[in-house]
Amino acid sequence: MEKITWHTVEYLHHEKTTDWYWMVAIITISIAIISIILNNVIFALLIMISSFTLTLFASKKPEIIKIDIDNIGVDVGSTHYPYVHLDSFWVETREPIHKVILKSKKVFMPFLIILIEDADPKEIKGLLRKHVREEEHTEPFLEKLLVYLGF
Repeated sequence: MEKITWHTVEYLHHEKTTDWYWMVAIITISIAIISIILNNVIFALLIMISSFTLTLFASKKPEIIKIDIDNIGVDVGSTHYPYVHLDSFWVETREPIHKVILKSKKVFMPFLIILIEDADPKEIKGLLRKHVREEEHTEPFLEKLLVYLGF
């Protein structure tokens, strides 16, 4: 049975400066004050809780996960993605950091982005081609926006 295995980080982590945290705090407090002025206290609370959660997530270091691609499906850490649940794939090699972009048949989280570190992108493409349709995908806009904002 053909199998490709490598270890990678869950996501790219960008170190946050003190200025970044100040910016998030100022924006959060501004929106909360405006919400309170407009008599929308629940929205102000929602913004403050969301901002706190977002800040916690943004400061968390990514874990190292194991990726397995074989004839059954794709394993990302402890999560298994059988090929019947995948619609298509794309191996992105034009950017400095190579990635596998899997398009799932799920509506909620249709794209899964896996960083390629210690594996050959051509081998990955060859194995995935046997089981899933190859179609060019780009990273979703929200993903690019979050990277731009430093998440």
